[in-house]
Amino acid sequence: MKNEASFTEGVRLFRNKRYEAALREFLELQTVGGEYPELSYYLGLCYTHLEKYDEALLYLEQVVASEEGLIHLYQGRMLLGVIYAITKRYRLAEFEFRKLLDDGFESAKVYSALAYVLFLQRKPEQSIAFLEKALGLEEDNANALNSLGYILAEQNTRLAAARKCCERAVEKNPKNPAYLDSLGWVYYRLGNLKDARMLLRKAVEYAPRNKEILAHLRAVMEAMGAVDK
Repeated sequence: MKNEASFTEGVRLFRNKRYEAALREFLELQTVGGEYPELSYYLGLCYTHLEKYDEALLYLEQVVASEEGLIHLYQGRMLLGVIYAITKRYRLAEFEFRKLLDDGFESAKVYSALAYVLFLQRKPEQSIAFLEKALGLEEDNANALNSLGYILAEQNTRLAAARKCCERAVEKNPKNPAYLDSLGWVYYRLGNLKDARMLLRKAVEYAPRNKEILAHLRAVMEAMGAVDK
């Protein structure tokens, strides 16, 4: 009974975002033993939130291998992909996301995640195709809209569509710096430097240390300076 109470307390602490305390509860349970199929899952989650990715991978791999339940299998493999992407192991991330699709976990979230790692591997055409599949399933998915608009802008193609996608994303979350940045970058590509500067300045207000946003703003300012000359 004590072990069961410890597991319940660990889950409560985790749900209250007290990840260090939750981790201690779960590690103690691991030491004393007992049948807790979800223990590896929660250990993986705790380590992920604490950004201890090597430890998280160890437990999440156990979750995926055990196939304890569909929900944990999906979330475990999804987290594996996210961690591999964060740690720049893009091909491993791609494998995990493709495996989810092969296993029937088709969703806008999975398609968007796969598109992201494909773009980072310099495969923009494939990335665009998967984002369009994501929007086919969930046409108002702000993350997919933003990503598609940004990649089209980066490729300097279909800019009218890119603007529409990014505007819809910003409408859904007008304080999201990534969305503001993407729309600003689309306007830059369209030659609308004034609106691009306005949006990118606003993005910087929300994310003052984001290097990519700062680089985009710098490019716009330089372009405006060249126009003034």
